[in-house]
Amino acid sequence: MKKILSSLIMLAMAFSFTGCGNSPTDESSSNSPVTEDKTYNIGICQLVQHDALDAATKGFQDALTESLGDKVSFDVQNAQGDSPTCATIVNQFVANNNDLILANATASLQAAAAATNTIPILGTSVTDYGVALDISDWNGKTGANISGTADLAPLDKQAEMIKELFPNAKTVGLLYCSAEPNSKYQVDKVKEYLENYGYSCEYFSFVDSNDIAAVTTGASDKSDIIYVPTDNTVASNAEVVRNICVPAKKPVIAGDEGICKSCGVATLAISYYDIGRKTGEMAYDILVNGADISQMEVAYASNAEKKYNKEICDEFGITIPNGYKALEK
Repeated sequence: MKKILSSLIMLAMAFSFTGCGNSPTDESSSNSPVTEDKTYNIGICQLVQHDALDAATKGFQDALTESLGDKVSFDVQNAQGDSPTCATIVNQFVANNNDLILANATASLQAAAAATNTIPILGTSVTDYGVALDISDWNGKTGANISGTADLAPLDKQAEMIKELFPNAKTVGLLYCSAEPNSKYQVDKVKEYLENYGYSCEYFSFVDSNDIAAVTTGASDKSDIIYVPTDNTVASNAEVVRNICVPAKKPVIAGDEGICKSCGVATLAISYYDIGRKTGEMAYDILVNGADISQMEVAYASNAEKKYNKEICDEFGITIPNGYKALEK
C-alpha cells in the first residue's frame, strides 16, 4: 500500500512539473490578440450614398482587407439619408455583437454612440467630434469607445480662397442643412473669417431635401457668391443646386470635392479615400494590436488641395489663378 501511495505522489509531482514547464507558452498564447481562426465582423453604417462617403467606406475596407484578407467581413448598410434609420442599423450591429462599428458621417456616429458604450466605434467623414458628440472640453480624444477621422479642410483657408477668387464680391450666402450640426459649425466659422475680410454674410438653411430648392433660390437671388460646407444633404442634392445657381451665374464655393464637381466653381479638397484608409488602419490597431480606442486621437487629412470645376468656370468666364488643380470628371 505504501509503495502504491508513493508511486501516486511521484506521478502527481511529475505532472505538476510538466504543467509548470508549459505555463509560459500557455500564457503567451492566451495574451495574443490574434488567433488563426478569428474572423472580425465589422458593421458599416453610411448615412447616404454619394461620392465622398462612398470613397471613405472603400478606403476603410481596402485597408483592412489588405491587412486581414478573408479574416474580416463587412456588413455595409446605407441609411439613405435618414437619421432614424442609422439608429436601426447600428442597433442591429450591437445585437449581432459585431467586433467594431464604422460610422460614416455625423448622424451615423451619433446613432452608434447612443447604441453602445462597449463596442469600438470609429467615425469617418465627421467634421468635428466635439460638436457631433456634444463634448464641451474637446481635446482630440473622447475618453470613451469612440475615435476616428475628420473630414474638415481648414475653414480659414476656405474663406481665404473666396477672397482670392472673388475680391470684389459683397455678399456671401451660407447654404446648409440645419439638421446637420457639423454644417452649422462650418458656416459659423467661415462667416467669422469672411466678415473679417469685409464680406456681408447671410444664412440660408433648410431642414431636409424638400426645402433645398426654395432655399437655394433665395440664396441665389440675394447673394453674389454662395458657400456650401461639407454637407451630406447638399451632396445628395447637388444637381438641384446646380440647376438653380448655374443659370443664374452665381458661383458656389464648396467645402467638398463631390459637391464642387456637380455645382461648384472651386473647393479646398481632401481625399475621402485617404481618411477612410486611415480609419481602417486605426481599426486594425484596435482589433489586432489591442490599442485603447479611448486614448486614440481623432486624425485629420494630411493635406488639402485647391481644385476647380473647369466646365463651370469656363461657363462663368472665371479665370482661376495658379495653384489650383482641375477636378477630374
